Amino acid sequence: MNRLFISDTAYMTGITITLEQLRKMIGVQVIHEKIACKVIEVLEDGPALVLISISEDHIQLDQYGNPLRKVPETFTVPVLSKDGNFIHPLYLALDLIDG
Repeated sequence: MNRLFISDTAYMTGITITLEQLRKMIGVQVIHEKIACKVIEVLEDGPALVLISISEDHIQLDQYGNPLRKVPETFTVPVLSKDGNFIHPLYLALDLIDG
């Protein structure tokens, strides 16, 4: 059956993705939507990768919408589709940075 199941392990047509494997990605540098990033965390719920931009900062706004400071941008990239049946396209689109 070509169905993906997720608990601590995901199965998809013979491909297995575990949370342990995802955690090994912490520290890996990737390109996400043309932005150089580093994996800083794995969220078990989803699961998802948390990335931080290493190439550019963006302006963080305060509670009133005024510019406050420059900080690295963070992104959350889901590993699985919402229905849990497929690997998410954003995860598949990540490119490793050689280094």
